[in-house]
Amino acid sequence: MVTQPQEAVIRCEGIWKVFGAKAKEAISAVKSGQLTKTQIRDDLDCIVGVRDATFDVGRGEIFCIMGLSGSGKSTLIRHINRLIEPTDGAVYIEGRNVNTMGAKELRQLRAEKIGMVFQSMALMPHRNVRDNVAFALEVRGVAEGKRREVARQAIEAVELTGWDLKYPDELSGGMQQRVGLARAIAANPSILLMDEPFSALDPLIRRQLQGTFMQLSAELHKTTVFITHDLDEAIRIGDRIAIMKDGVLVQVGTPEEIVTNPADDYVAQFVGGISKLDLVTAVKVMQPLERYRRTNGSADTANWPVARPDDKLNTLVDLSIGTDHPILVKDGDVVAGVVTKDSLLRGIQGREDHGLANGGIN
Repeated sequence: MVTQPQEAVIRCEGIWKVFGAKAKEAISAVKSGQLTKTQIRDDLDCIVGVRDATFDVGRGEIFCIMGLSGSGKSTLIRHINRLIEPTDGAVYIEGRNVNTMGAKELRQLRAEKIGMVFQSMALMPHRNVRDNVAFALEVRGVAEGKRREVARQAIEAVELTGWDLKYPDELSGGMQQRVGLARAIAANPSILLMDEPFSALDPLIRRQLQGTFMQLSAELHKTTVFITHDLDEAIRIGDRIAIMKDGVLVQVGTPEEIVTNPADDYVAQFVGGISKLDLVTAVKVMQPLERYRRTNGSADTANWPVARPDDKLNTLVDLSIGTDHPILVKDGDVVAGVVTKDSLLRGIQGREDHGLANGGIN
């Protein structure tokens, strides 16, 4: 079962984006199965950028849209704040239809509700770090003393204290990305749209910024749509992931769901090299205690190591070392299941075990 957000802050409903004069005709041809994407391009001179995309993003959730270059992910995210008009479909922010908003209402939404962070930060070179961070507050007419204090707090949050009066050309690429993140935080939007913000950075700096972003997101409870072409990044930071190909959302689910139950061969190719040790939980590889006893006879569980249902395979490996007993999985005082060495090894391999309580690892 695919996990769903409890409260939808963002809802994209049947979003299509077709570039070209015959866009409506192209959508009808795709829906009826008459023409493929390539035929649409050749016969109608149209490009299908996004095809019938529907998804929800829950409050406080980090929702990652992952795909290769040209998959449509950056086109899709720009529909949320209506930088791009959909050919068909609708976007709702907290129940309000973005597509029907007038110019004034849309400006207010962008200024107060939605912050966007791009790969290129577009910092103003004639403004120092503090003034770049405080710019949105200045536009709103916030008093100078107040916006400087908010900027100071945002700069501190991204670990740039002491760099307040420096200019963009005095900063490294990673520091400029931090300024861009601080600018978004200072504006205090409830929604963040992040389009590959860390992709141009060195791996070490990128990982550090991922950690900073995850910490801030948890502390500030921001609802985030995060675009990336890197599955490792999506798995690390995303509460849920949408895999996109040729404008289509191929699969949406938690990182564990995506890795353990890929929807098709395309997704399976992506997740094939992903380590499951820090991803797959005990609940995925356990079996009911009664089933274990039917196969192995009555067993005294008093000396068995104990794990929680959400413990990862790495933890289970540590518990399994030095004992011949299976691992007892307990949810509080309730026995949830048993993890044997065989099922643990199959889980690490990613192989299916028909004896597992939840259908096994594919």
